[in-house]
Amino acid sequence: MPAGVRIDPYLGFRFRVEIEGIVTAAFSEATVPDITIQTADYREGTDAKHVRKLSGMNQFGSITLKKGLTDSRDLSEWQRLCSERGAGGNRRNVSLILIDDNGGDKARWEIVDAWPTKISTTGFNATSGNSVMVETLELANEGIRRIA
Repeated sequence: MPAGVRIDPYLGFRFRVEIEGIVTAAFSEATVPDITIQTADYREGTDAKHVRKLSGMNQFGSITLKKGLTDSRDLSEWQRLCSERGAGGNRRNVSLILIDDNGGDKARWEIVDAWPTKISTTGFNATSGNSVMVETLELANEGIRRIA
């Protein structure tokens, strides 16, 4: 990189969400889940002053997706299937893709074996005539990794 060239961080408002087997309207909000490695304290019997940190299990945060409510029932149908039959055969891979100013893909997170744990919709409000009804979907998952 030449000296003096400024590199600005990407803006977070241009993105798309791909859910395996589901084509739906664009989402207005999506969270990139956190990844946590649990730690375990370990002290050797001969070391009276120091505790060592060992790596433990990986923990993946939930994904929250929000979009305007439309005629599409794909997300609520997916949630219904998981509710009635369990997540076992209803898990899907999800991709969160950050898009740059020119429309190119710049960062991509792959989420493995996601399934809906909660779906909600904003309530009705007769005094707020310009409000869009928003559908929120929370997804549990088995793994996240940034691949681009």
